[in-house]
Amino acid sequence: MFAYIVRRLLLIIPTLFGIMLINFIVIQFAPGGPVEQMIAEMRGNAADATSAFSGQGGDVQGSNNEPAAGGGNSTSKYRGAQGLDPEVIADMEKQFGFDKPLHTRFFNMLSDYIRFDFGESYFRDQRVLDLVLDKMPVSISLGLWTTLLVYLISIPLGIKKAVRDGSRFDVWSSGAVVVGYAIPGFLFAILLIILFAGGRFLDWFPLRGLTSSGWDDMSWPQRIIDYFWHITLPVVAMVIGGFASLTMLTKNSFLDQINMQYVQTARAKGLGERQVLYGHVFRNAMLIVIAGFPSAFISILFTGSVLIEVIFSLDGLGLLGFEATINRDYPVVFATLFFFTLLGLILQLIGDVMYHVIDPRIDFESRSI
Repeated sequence: MFAYIVRRLLLIIPTLFGIMLINFIVIQFAPGGPVEQMIAEMRGNAADATSAFSGQGGDVQGSNNEPAAGGGNSTSKYRGAQGLDPEVIADMEKQFGFDKPLHTRFFNMLSDYIRFDFGESYFRDQRVLDLVLDKMPVSISLGLWTTLLVYLISIPLGIKKAVRDGSRFDVWSSGAVVVGYAIPGFLFAILLIILFAGGRFLDWFPLRGLTSSGWDDMSWPQRIIDYFWHITLPVVAMVIGGFASLTMLTKNSFLDQINMQYVQTARAKGLGERQVLYGHVFRNAMLIVIAGFPSAFISILFTGSVLIEVIFSLDGLGLLGFEATINRDYPVVFATLFFFTLLGLILQLIGDVMYHVIDPRIDFESRSI
């Protein structure tokens, strides 16, 4: 097992390198980079920064050699830079590091990331690492509560559906599962806002933030109540949108084990259904469900919460990544990508280790990666 863990840890290095390289290349062709943002702000047109650079690639790709009306910089690679002093453009490129070749910028970035030096945000006067650490508690809070509730709901429901397969309960609960699977979580979030956050009917829950304005002056019991008051609707929206897959996975896993020969043998020996279910079936059926916890958590934390954080104005990693992408804040974009990828790969390794912990018969030493 130790040798397998070491091999997987070593495999993280080329995997991270490949992911960062692909995304670094792709981002160069994204229109409206930070230089265009600065040019647009100088011209009082920041809202159109992204569209001002249509069809020409990123900050360091492509060129626009059309003559500028009114003279000035007629050979700028940046749409919207016509008429600006070339030295001003050069200063902008130096500020954002675009005066260096692509390969130099990429390997400099990797060298810094190995030392966990993520630089500073282009448009926020703050270190990227401080930004990530500041936003992380909100996203982790959402991810943990959502994952916990999803498992607490899906596992008992999936077991009951497997035991009562084909019954009325199985049929109508399957209808609820299909609805939860078909409708994305952000639509449930909008519905909850309309119903319970003053959208049209009731005004029971707050709409913005994770705490109230007077948080620092509250006692600990008041803080706990205030925290759960704010987090209720976001978590409910994420749970409704996320429990369907795990419920069906649990049901199918139990059905598969219930039909095994060892279950028939246990029943023939006179064991009761409860003993058969929880003494024999449960361990084997829950293997894939429990071992998938790390990947489920990472999925909920870094993909499912983005729109929820935007809708409920929760200042977490999802909202930070969304705003960084819109503003072309590349240090934040790449740093969060690096952090999310590294954490995801580590959690996948933990998931494999959990397979062995739950069932020691699984041997990873002879498994090729």
